[in-house]
Amino acid sequence: MNREELESRVLKTLGEIAPEADLTAIKPNVSFRDQMDLDSMDYLNFVIALDEDFGAEIPESEYTKFTSLDACVEQLQRLEVT
Repeated sequence: MNREELESRVLKTLGEIAPEADLTAIKPNVSFRDQMDLDSMDYLNFVIALDEDFGAEIPESEYTKFTSLDACVEQLQRLEVT
């Protein structure tokens, strides 16, 4: 899966967790929590949704690595998701 496909799927997942968010305004290298009104539970639900959507088996100890669009793509590429 290429970078654009990963970004698209990550943003789709984010939109399901935060439907009020303007996904077109997301800056790829800035923390989601700095850009959006995501609380801890929203963030947790987002990472769990990524795990389910990508079948990535993200270890709980790595949840904090999925803070921005760029970070999500890098981590998902590392996990070699399809």
